[in-house]
Amino acid sequence: MDIAVIVGSLRKESYNKKIAEFIIERYKDNVNMEIIPIDKLPLFNEDLESNPPIEVKEFKRRIKESYGVIFVTPEYNHSIPGGLKNALDWCSRVDRVLVNKPVFIIGASNGNVGTARCQSHLTQILNSPGVMALNLPSTHVLIPNVQEYFDEENKFIDKRTIKYLDKVVAKFMQWIEKLK
Repeated sequence: MDIAVIVGSLRKESYNKKIAEFIIERYKDNVNMEIIPIDKLPLFNEDLESNPPIEVKEFKRRIKESYGVIFVTPEYNHSIPGGLKNALDWCSRVDRVLVNKPVFIIGASNGNVGTARCQSHLTQILNSPGVMALNLPSTHVLIPNVQEYFDEENKFIDKRTIKYLDKVVAKFMQWIEKLK
């Protein structure tokens, strides 16, 4: 089963990217996951939507061919990062590759609140008429104070969060199987 992973942060040393890489490595024996980068996508432009640049076509193709999408994103200014919003805008037009696609959200931040507001906004966008993704019900993965959960070698080590991720990823895979 192929799962697309979209990281909302463009930063090279992003904690959210490190968590996405941790998830990909941890569950590689059960599921094929791959990060689909958003950093090369041009700004959404309706003039280009019918014949988008190759970067957009490739991005959308990879989402379309996946069985589901995991979003791993920080919160910027109480909402989703601009690059992630741009990627979702491309997905909401013409071939609308997220319609009825199973998704779930993970978010990590340096603060105490985690990414609660971001996840609320992202859920609204994922439920919008142009996107209409299927968000895993009753599941929120909020990782506050993420900087404290990495060891000296930059490995994610928070046992409580890892245990919860094991449960949520298994739940997501079972849900996808039921939806097929």
